[in-house]
Amino acid sequence: MRHPPAIDPLHPSIFSAIPNLVALQTTRSGGVSVAPQDLLNLAWHTGDDPEHVRENYRRLCEYLEISPESIVTTGQVHGTEVALVTAPGNLDGYDALITNVRGLFVGIMTADCYPILVHDRRTGASGAAHAGWQGAAGRIAEKTVHAMRDAFGTRPEDCLAWVGTGISGERYEIGGEVAARFDRQYLKPSPSGEGKLLLDLSAASRDQLLEAGIPPSQVQCSEYCSFRDEDLFFSYRRDNGKTGRMLALIGMR
Repeated sequence: MRHPPAIDPLHPSIFSAIPNLVALQTTRSGGVSVAPQDLLNLAWHTGDDPEHVRENYRRLCEYLEISPESIVTTGQVHGTEVALVTAPGNLDGYDALITNVRGLFVGIMTADCYPILVHDRRTGASGAAHAGWQGAAGRIAEKTVHAMRDAFGTRPEDCLAWVGTGISGERYEIGGEVAARFDRQYLKPSPSGEGKLLLDLSAASRDQLLEAGIPPSQVQCSEYCSFRDEDLFFSYRRDNGKTGRMLALIGMR
């Protein structure tokens, strides 16, 4: 009898020494959804069977030993608004969530955009941000650190940060209008020609975290690519919009 794949998220090593911190990005593995959302789709808006999504959350929460109600997400709009989360329940219209409430876990959905997780070792506060090209152009990574400073007294030198898995600079082809929003250091010509460029969103978000004051040794970037690593990740671009979503989650038990 063939057993279904187990839940197998990425656990960023940058956070591994923090007791009671939940910090991860899910992969496709471990769920019950069928193609094109196979297997661990955690978004309700992709056309997936709601019972499958509910079961996927149940499996993830069983793996993490937390309750589904403790996960707070937001209807993301590719903006730069940051919400302070103090109670369970889902939000709408934000692209970053911050909290210092133990037992709450803030989450961001992605399928090519970048999730950014930040943890303040001194106060125990955490933040999760969603950085596609619009969020990165609007400096959402930096704004999340500043929001944690304003809400919790977070000092950047106390923070650890992870830029998770999204579409890599080798695969993310853009046009001139998007390219105009970014410094040339994040751009290079696309092999396809036609005036297209490749954009390194991971590097752009990493540099915003550094410019916010987090030391370079305390920022880590995922080595994976959502587009290239098809067996592990959903990719909106690769799958022509018909795909599931990964969840990047952070918070203190």
